[in-house]
Amino acid sequence: MAESSAVRRGDPWWRSFRTAAWLGWQIESNWADPFLFAVYSIIKPLALAGILVVMYGTITRGDFASPVFTYIYLGNAFYLYVGAVMSGMAWAVIDDRERYRMLKSMYVAPVDIRLYLIGRGAARFMTGSVSVLVTLVVGVLFLDVAIDLTAVDWPLFVVSLAIGVVMLAAMGLLLASLVLLLGHLSWSLGDAVAGSLFLFSGAVFPLEVLPRVLRPIGYAMPVTYWLELLRRALVGPVAQAFPTLAGLTNLQLLGILSALTVGLSSAAIATFRVCDFVARERGLIDRTSNY
Repeated sequence: MAESSAVRRGDPWWRSFRTAAWLGWQIESNWADPFLFAVYSIIKPLALAGILVVMYGTITRGDFASPVFTYIYLGNAFYLYVGAVMSGMAWAVIDDRERYRMLKSMYVAPVDIRLYLIGRGAARFMTGSVSVLVTLVVGVLFLDVAIDLTAVDWPLFVVSLAIGVVMLAAMGLLLASLVLLLGHLSWSLGDAVAGSLFLFSGAVFPLEVLPRVLRPIGYAMPVTYWLELLRRALVGPVAQAFPTLAGLTNLQLLGILSALTVGLSSAAIATFRVCDFVARERGLIDRTSNY
């Protein structure tokens, strides 16, 4: 009886997440017919990767066989998740409040708003996975990205990716909390934060390239350790050849990433409670700015 009661108590949480993920997928994919959406999902990541390829090829005169290219290409590919999930959750608040005018309805519906936002982020994770997969396949087939599927550390990859999803959800909830209080130009917050993290997380170059005074920012960010773990799982010898985190073992990196994710999740939950309370008290839930 106690077990069934616990399941019933958990049902609203699961329904909140499941419904939000389904709604997010419908919003992401229903703006065009399936063929056009598929083309967009393929062309967009390839265009972003193409910018990196052209820049690298120009600087190195086409030395794509270098392990440096594999290092930066993988960082760029998996960083697509950061923009998709984190910015997607912040955009969910803007869309529902400003465009669809339904955020106030979600607040009076029997759903958990936090899980609703995380569910919207899950939909962006699914669409982002298509982009990441396409980018990786093109890199392996045409650009000498050195991924040997038989040598991949799959347990490390799965565990790292799972922890990273939780970390990105916490970052997205933190941004969504702030967007609840913002009016004008709140749409730019997600992209601005994603751009900053791209610079400091070692996504496309080792942190040693940064000025010494800025490196601690990168070492304090969980995305830095997440990308390193994914690189080590896919191309271990290549990733470990770079000096940034070479002194840490995979287990130590997992421990640091887990600790930072727990801290970030706690901060996100606390921040959402405060921002949610302030937004309710100030009547910001149904506010529109016409932006």
